Amino acid sequence: MRGKFITLEGGEGAGKSTQAGLLTSWLHDRGIDAIQTREPGGTPGADAVRALLLDGNIPFTATAEAHLFAAARADHVESLIRPALAAGKWIICDRFIDSTLAYQGAAGKLGVDIVRTINETAIGDTMPDLTILLRTNVDTGARRARVRDGDETDRFSMRDAEFHTMVARAFDSFAQEDPGRFAVIDAEQSIEAVARAIRSAVEAQLP
Repeated sequence: MRGKFITLEGGEGAGKSTQAGLLTSWLHDRGIDAIQTREPGGTPGADAVRALLLDGNIPFTATAEAHLFAAARADHVESLIRPALAAGKWIICDRFIDSTLAYQGAAGKLGVDIVRTINETAIGDTMPDLTILLRTNVDTGARRARVRDGDETDRFSMRDAEFHTMVARAFDSFAQEDPGRFAVIDAEQSIEAVARAIRSAVEAQLP
């Protein structure tokens, strides 16, 4: 039986990494073989591309960023995600294609359709069964990211509030267009309340 593919999306400081870890632990407690991963990254090749993408000192156009994300994603999907799903394992992934569509396609103004086309061969038919969208206020997210990162900043956290507002609006539009795949959760709540809401959304996917 094919495993389930669950992604967590949202802006900076939404709590995706924290909730991905909590969800993976909860699934393990239920006897489900789940793998926690992230994008960009998840494999040695994708992690190498991640280092380039997050280095704010290396300038890239939105087009170049989109292609780099697609390259990392292709390796991630082919080397980890697709084989694990075929083996019946669950994948819990912190960001996936929706982030690239939002950041480079919408906020980066490359165009959502163009970014989707760039990713077609990287993904093939490997799309999430469920996408958890953690919705938070842009100011709240920025504040959380500053606490999380301290003096360290990456290419995307350095961008202004207008950029991140466009990202948030893009995520909202994706959820509205595909309500069957998305579960939208208020990430302004406590960590425990968000985790409960995520578990409720995921229970429908349980075997």
